[in-house]
Parts: sequence; C-alpha cells; structure tokens
Amino acid sequence: MGRFAIRRRIQSLDPASDFAEIYRLMGTHEFPWDLNQALSFALFRTYAVPSIGGLLARTGEFTRRTQQRYDDTVLILDAVLEHGPASDQGRAAIRRMNQMHRSYDITNDDLRYVLATFVVLPIRWIDAYGWRGLTETERIASAEYYRDLGRRMGIRDIPPTWQAFARLLDAYERAHFAFDAGARAVADSTLALLATFPPNDRLPAALVRRISLAVMDAPLLDAFGFAHPHPAIRGLVRGGLRARGMVVGLLPPRGTPYFARQLPQIRSYPDGYDVSALGTFPGGCPFPHPRGETAPRSPEKAG
Repeated sequence: MGRFAIRRRIQSLDPASDFAEIYRLMGTHEFPWDLNQALSFALFRTYAVPSIGGLLARTGEFTRRTQQRYDDTVLILDAVLEHGPASDQGRAAIRRMNQMHRSYDITNDDLRYVLATFVVLPIRWIDAYGWRGLTETERIASAEYYRDLGRRMGIRDIPPTWQAFARLLDAYERAHFAFDAGARAVADSTLALLATFPPNDRLPAALVRRISLAVMDAPLLDAFGFAHPHPAIRGLVRGGLRARGMVVGLLPPRGTPYFARQLPQIRSYPDGYDVSALGTFPGGCPFPHPRGETAPRSPEKAG
C-alpha cells in the first residue's frame, strides 16, 4: 500500500454522506497522533472562556481527578469515532455526554463554541504540523462529522461549513477570552498531568510546561495569565513539530487503525471500561463500577 493510498481512498468518498468513514480514516490511519494532540489542545483552549473554565473549576473534577476526567473525555469521543454515532456504543457515549451536560447550566453558545474547537483546531494543527496538509474533502468531512454530533447533542444554530466554524471560533474567543482564577487552576492541573504522559515523563516537568506554552498563541496565553515564551523557544518547539511531520511522511502508511483508547496516557481503566459508566454523575452513578464491557488495549504506539 503506497503512502498516499488512504488519501486516495478518502478522495473517492463523498464528505456529505461518508463523513464518519472519512474522519475515522483521518483519525486512525493518517493522523492518529496529530488528531489526539489537536483535540486535547482544543479542550484545553475552551478553559480560557471563563463560563467554561470556571464551571470546570467549581466541579473540582478537573483539578482533583484530572487524569480520570481526561481519560473519560478521550474514551467517550473515541467510542463515537470507532463504532459510529448510530451504533450501540456510539449512542451510549453520546447519551453519557448529554447526561453530563444537562447536569449543569451550560449555554448553547458555549456548547457550540466547544464544537467549533473540535472542527477548527485539528484543521489548523494538521496544516501546521502534519505530515501532509488536509484536502478539502477532509475539511468538509470534519465539519459534517461534528455537525452530526452536535445535532445529536441538541446544539442549535450549528455552522454549516468548516469556514463558518472557524469564523465563529475566532469571534467567540475575541469576545469571551478572559482571565479567571478557577480556569487558570484547571489549566495548571492539565499542564501538570501532561508532564506525566510518556514520553514527557522522561523530561523535567518545568521543561514540558515550557514546551506546551510555546505551542500556544498570544490570546490564549494572555487569557490564562501565562508568560509569553521566548521567541527562540517558540521557534524551536514549533520547528520540532514540523520536523516530526516530515519524518512521519517518510514512514510506511499505517496498516491497522490506531484508536485513542490505545494511547499509553490513558491509564484509569487498565482492565477495560463500560462507556455508560464513564464521566461524572452529580446525582450519583447508577452503574456498578466493576469493569463492564471491556475495550481492549494495545501496546502499539501511534505514528
């Protein structure tokens, strides 16, 4: 199989109807590492909106149980990607997500903004650091994938295109990014967790934090009250990410899919998990927590 075989397969599909298959190929074959990094960064970015970051701080979940909350978020999204939103596992994951959201006073505008980060941040990340840029088919499919997910979440007034998602995201951040002490605490907890992920755990935590800050743009740094990294550090880190992308482009294509549940930093459920029992239950969890339906893990590393 040639290096561009998956891209050719994607280009043969219709992004208006085959968006789930296209996005699955993007996320599990073409860009597994990049997509995970971009989605993690997208979630981190939402904390800079005080109504989002402040709420997460008040629950205490993202400061006291940061690892488990990270894992739950990744695994819920992964179940939808792997099995499809109409599958039993996909429906269970979306139901769990909706149950959590309904437990709090979250505005439609904030939910729509978070949805926009899932569309826009991966496009921008992969175009900047991926082994190749995204095709227009992949951009359209990304937007359609999250438009479908947003409808299943009951989000209203969803942007019709990836370009409209980008305009919404940029305008929302200009209007709403601001410092919030609780949001800063959530951001600090997340950065501390990042330093424990392999292979980051082989480096000093302070260095991992500096590397992370070097990837952030000025509005995000200012919203959290983070010091701006030296331009040389920023250039070195971003240059390293671009170099990684070039190296990946020289590697053979991935023959088997790599799912987020296989990532080594997912550590809360070594014996498997039940999607219906993931996440928070403010009114008490109705599910038993001994391991239910088990999802297998793999020692394979994403490329």
